[in-house]
Amino acid sequence: MPGTATAAVVDSRLCTQHAEGPAAVLAIGTANPANIVYQDGFADYYFGLTKSEYLTELKDKMKRICKQINPSTLIKRYIHLDEKLICEHPEIIDKHMPSLETRVDIVTTEIPKLAESAARKAIAKWGRPATDITHLIFSTYSGCNAPSADLKLASLLGLNPSVSCTILSLHGCSGGGRALQLAKELAENNREARVPVACAELTLICFSNPDERKIVGHGLFGDGAGAIIVGTGPLVNAERPLFEMIVASQTTIPGYEQALGMQTTGSGIDFHLSIQVPTLIKNNIRQCLLDTFQSVGNVDPN
Repeated sequence: MPGTATAAVVDSRLCTQHAEGPAAVLAIGTANPANIVYQDGFADYYFGLTKSEYLTELKDKMKRICKQINPSTLIKRYIHLDEKLICEHPEIIDKHMPSLETRVDIVTTEIPKLAESAARKAIAKWGRPATDITHLIFSTYSGCNAPSADLKLASLLGLNPSVSCTILSLHGCSGGGRALQLAKELAENNREARVPVACAELTLICFSNPDERKIVGHGLFGDGAGAIIVGTGPLVNAERPLFEMIVASQTTIPGYEQALGMQTTGSGIDFHLSIQVPTLIKNNIRQCLLDTFQSVGNVDPN
């Protein structure tokens, strides 16, 4: 019957299109700006850069935040913004002057270059030519223009025009995880697909003078880029998978709207990060883990 024949053709196409086995991370690369600031001196650097030394109570609070972070996990941070850039663009630290255009101009150039550096390292470790890449995913909150950073990165890497490019914008801290999930789904549903995932951020886009609402974020975040190659069915003697991606999921935590967010303003991206964020995570992470492990038949996350 015609319907049966059509179903058989569809089933046949699905069998040839879908990959065998789970997606795997085939290579990893990272990159950072040249400017380094050590964590134990960051408060002095930040308040000096913004000419805000007179805000002694706020500076002391930032010092406490910096000290509370495990020194073995955050010794130094890389930051694109330095005194030279402030001298060239004083509007960045003057809240009474519009600076969004300046910030966007800088990150539009620098973000793809930073991601390119990380991606080239990943491609070199992968060991296959960039022309074998079939898809590209780019996640960043540092930019709001078109052509977007994914297309610019594809051009810098010399990828084929047929490469499917995807940009994830303003996902914040969850952008990397969402990009990995998307890469897994693309790789497992397209046989022989090779999917680079690039994430790059410059805090310049949301840099501001000391502010009680933003002091936690400024005390934590730096600049950098990471890239991985995702694929299935690694070629013997040509590819060396590092990790298998067994499952990926996303959960939206109730109450997040008041805890964190970003909004584009005339002075860049205005972000807030509430002190309630750790509590929200603590109250929800167990159920998230249980749901994830149960989805693969494991009821004990321990």
